[in-house]
Amino acid sequence: MNKVEHIGIAVQDLEKANLIYTQILGTEPYKSEQVTSEKVITSFFQCGESKIELLAATDETSVIAAFIQKRGEGLHHIAFSVDDIEAEMSRLKQAGFTLLSETPKPGADNKLICFVHPKDASGVLIELCQEKTSF
Repeated sequence: MNKVEHIGIAVQDLEKANLIYTQILGTEPYKSEQVTSEKVITSFFQCGESKIELLAATDETSVIAAFIQKRGEGLHHIAFSVDDIEAEMSRLKQAGFTLLSETPKPGADNKLICFVHPKDASGVLIELCQEKTSF
């Protein structure tokens, strides 16, 4: 694992959250993207070498909607950049971690992604992400 790539924050109202984080970080989001397969819309803020990803549900059946209903707004996941997502998935699976998908899937910001179940990571959802162009 290379570095913390981004921290994902689940929000109810993306416009309102964009305003809040623009004030906090002193910069506007550089990108907004809808991920239809995950039923979310995202906003990304650059913060040094890392990013903040705001995630809002576009459908009441999305995992973000369920997360907010159960836990409220807040920290959703921590994402780590990797050079070879399949190798990292294999390594973690062999070490006994539960992966939420068998293969990498497309994510926001030109990434391939996979999540590690929070029960295996002290209650924190961990995301592995690899640039799509780096393989």
